[in-house]
Amino acid sequence: MYVPAQFEQRDLAEMHKMMRAHPLATWIVRDEQEMIVNHVPFLLDATQGEFGTLRGHVARANPVWQRAGSGESKVIFHGPQSYISPGWYPSKRETGRVVPTWNYIVVHADGMARAIDDRMSLLEHVSQLSDTHESHRAEPWHVSDAPADYIDRLLNNIVGIEIPIRALHGKWKISQHRPLHETAAVIDALRKSQSNAMADVMQMALDGARSRS
Repeated sequence: MYVPAQFEQRDLAEMHKMMRAHPLATWIVRDEQEMIVNHVPFLLDATQGEFGTLRGHVARANPVWQRAGSGESKVIFHGPQSYISPGWYPSKRETGRVVPTWNYIVVHADGMARAIDDRMSLLEHVSQLSDTHESHRAEPWHVSDAPADYIDRLLNNIVGIEIPIRALHGKWKISQHRPLHETAAVIDALRKSQSNAMADVMQMALDGARSRS
């Protein structure tokens, strides 16, 4: 991934925060035959390894779990993104020297994947996955709410995936290279167009830049 210095995210906590907020990732494995791409919701265990460990699962019918260990994996987490119109910059009216761009946040995680085919580990994983994403509900659903024999059959149909992260690369392309007043104008335009997720990220960065200036 091409990452100019001004867009590089080095804060591990911020990258972990984004990965948890946007868990559905693009998982890429390249073996000797081809590049294999899947989309998997991952859980991040930040306590395991220097950069953490990713855990997910795939259908047993998906051949990726049998080939995952044949080459290094890349897992791409996609955060907020938005088109940025030249018309949002004050300098458009002043000089006209502006063009469209796209703001986005991504994290790339690299590591060797391994398959986990242990029933108790799978049950623990799917329970943690559902508990994590049900926790904000008034009446959260739990794996134990379903009949045990039904869950048992479903566990037969999946295989766990574990990826100890060897390296993390974050790119926060959020108008850091623009003057502060132009970034503020873009944030205002994003809010008017209901692109609040990107506006929130940019606002945090803008507040930090102002506090340092």
